[in-house]
Amino acid sequence: MLHYINSFPAGPVVWSGDTLGDLPCIRPGCSVEDSSLGSWTELMPGSDVRQSVIGEYSYTAGDVQVIYADVGRFCSIASHVRINPGNHPMQRPAQHHFTYRRRQYGFAAEDDAAFFAWRAEHRCRIGHDVWIGHAAIVMPGVSVGNGAVIAAGTIVTRDVPPYAIVAGVPARPVRMRFEPRIVEKLQAIAWWDWDRPTLEKHFNDLCGDVKMFIARFGN
Repeated sequence: MLHYINSFPAGPVVWSGDTLGDLPCIRPGCSVEDSSLGSWTELMPGSDVRQSVIGEYSYTAGDVQVIYADVGRFCSIASHVRINPGNHPMQRPAQHHFTYRRRQYGFAAEDDAAFFAWRAEHRCRIGHDVWIGHAAIVMPGVSVGNGAVIAAGTIVTRDVPPYAIVAGVPARPVRMRFEPRIVEKLQAIAWWDWDRPTLEKHFNDLCGDVKMFIARFGN
């Protein structure tokens, strides 16, 4: 279930406690604006989420910025990650804020709407069960496939295939988590779409051996 939050602190908020639940858990010091957060989600202190969707069971570990992004279910986002960071207009003679944040600097009555629209139109899309390591950056318009791993400190400038592990600046493939046959089966099973009773029923299977898991559910 997704809960829409127009502007923090309005909307469903759980401030404390170790047990998560149907309402999103937004810790003190977070900022949430025009976004939808799923059940069993958690935003740790310093997280900033704007115009985004964060799927059920996903969490941010703190000091994370997610803007114009669709984040899937069961995603693990480490601290200091930035998803869809801002750009500057490098093609202009001047690339400073004043060229597009015009009202703030007194140069015009309105800001440069086209500049801000570009970022909104280049949403990031993060699949299900993705792990994004500490201080990684996912650039505008990038898609990350289900089950992928982005190593700490990585800057992702291109799409990441499902179940790939990438690292470096810019991100480069390191290896696949599983062989192609297993990846195909996991994609088809799509366990991340299971409802809560099904997750509870098969919890031990999800914690066990991947080959046994696909042998049981991959037919």
